[in-house]
Amino acid sequence: MTQPDPSSVLSVHVHQLPWHDMGDVLAVLEGEPWLACLDSGSEIMPRGRWTILCRDPVHVVEAHAGRCFVDRREQAGDALEILRGLIPAFACPDGMPFVGGAIGFADYRFGQRTHGLSTRHDPDPQQPEFAAGIYDHAIIMDRLERRVWLTGYGTPDVMARRRREVMDLWGRVVAHAPLPKMPDIQFTMERSARGYRRAVAQACDYIAAGDIFQVNITARMWGARPPGLSPIAAYRALRVTSAAPFGAFLSCGPDFALLSASPERFVALDVHGVMRTRPIKGTAPRDPDPVRDRQRAQDLRLDEKECAENLMIVDLMRNDLGQLARIGSVSVPELFNVEHFTHVHHLVSEVQATLLPGHDAIDLLRATLPPGSVTGAPKHRAMQIIDELEGSARGPYCGVVFRIGGDGAMDSSVIIRTLVMTRAGICAAAGGGITILSDPQKEYEEMCLKVSALLSVFGNTSSGEKEHD
Repeated sequence: MTQPDPSSVLSVHVHQLPWHDMGDVLAVLEGEPWLACLDSGSEIMPRGRWTILCRDPVHVVEAHAGRCFVDRREQAGDALEILRGLIPAFACPDGMPFVGGAIGFADYRFGQRTHGLSTRHDPDPQQPEFAAGIYDHAIIMDRLERRVWLTGYGTPDVMARRRREVMDLWGRVVAHAPLPKMPDIQFTMERSARGYRRAVAQACDYIAAGDIFQVNITARMWGARPPGLSPIAAYRALRVTSAAPFGAFLSCGPDFALLSASPERFVALDVHGVMRTRPIKGTAPRDPDPVRDRQRAQDLRLDEKECAENLMIVDLMRNDLGQLARIGSVSVPELFNVEHFTHVHHLVSEVQATLLPGHDAIDLLRATLPPGSVTGAPKHRAMQIIDELEGSARGPYCGVVFRIGGDGAMDSSVIIRTLVMTRAGICAAAGGGITILSDPQKEYEEMCLKVSALLSVFGNTSSGEKEHD
């Protein structure tokens, strides 16, 4: 892993703040563009300990239809390379996950481009393919110890100004801010239930023919965005009903927001060059009865189809990390572990490896996008089949939310269980992994289960099923 040049390392500042709940803080940030919140929810565990809030970036990098923009001016080059040149170098204090740097997302189409793949689907012009801010300060919340800090880098004058801004923000926060009532919104699935099942059956045919071993098939649901509906308000509702260890809220300009309740880490890189990924494959619904709920978790752990699906993606991620790993360093410390979330149980594994010298987080993102757990194996062919069988462009869904600090460390999540809001509409999406053992009706039911938690934020408990094409 490439280390910062000590002679160029910036000064880092840390100031402790009084504790506030992140939901209450978000309530006073309505309408703020380029707000980034990496929001750990549910059980406090190593992957759900920290919440990070950043605002007012010093630079913004965007990509639309393959064209890159820095601070709204078009610039030749690749978005990831441009971002690399803008991330400052500094040492992060021990025990602090982030002091400043880049936070953003890369959508599924951005990942297609890294593989040289075209698409038959028209993109939504309101949705960027890539968007990231460079932030010179961050609010860091430790949920375990209930402590908060303002962190940042730069001159004493810059940090004094940031501290005044944050103290002003803190003075406006009201404890236990009530959640606004969400409007009822009707969502419509992009294709019929029969059409989704047909796509699953066609995917099984490709598997039987030997084209692929596994592929992820998804669908999108669309609803009209009512006038006055705030993305922050909708996210505050989502984080209560679907708390997740890798939640995220990103407002990328005035007309686009990403509201994520992702349970899945994509790739993480620490300052010692250790890479980790935790692919999720395998799902079972929760049960309100504790005995039946434990039984469902045990059944998931022993399910032949779900374990086979998980193992294929573990192998794929071993290969993806192996592209940049020291020889002999790739390992699988966890296999088929059942983790418990608000609405479902998931089968989760972990792959680890050590990054080759001379490489960094940007190289790791480029080598692994888009996530293997939402594409298939082999990845390149699976992505071609996805483009053929799915009914629309995935957009941000199945992309990646990431943060890269000035110390070179990175963490990222897979964009699943996510709402995307534009000026006119709201999109929810879900899907599942298909293997030779998949049953189209059961796959359709699993997709509906996953998306129902998103739709219920707006009083909609159905997937908008229609039986006619």
